[in-house]
Amino acid sequence: MSDEHLYEGQSPVVRMRVWALGQMVWGAFMAGLGVAVVGAILLAIWGISLLLPEASKQAPSPYGALEISQPAVQIV
Repeated sequence: MSDEHLYEGQSPVVRMRVWALGQMVWGAFMAGLGVAVVGAILLAIWGISLLLPEASKQAPSPYGALEISQPAVQIV
């Protein structure tokens, strides 16, 4: 077995580039996992909505009680 280390013959510039590329690949992997988790949550919500009865989807808007009617302003 050789007594040389893996990076002993490489220049520091090459080692820095390899390290930076590794960091970028790891970050892309973690971002992909985050996107997959968000997608799984949205898919679960959609799946649960398919189990609800159709009448629950036809209900009036709950925001109707929050509408404030203002009197008409007459500009003279």
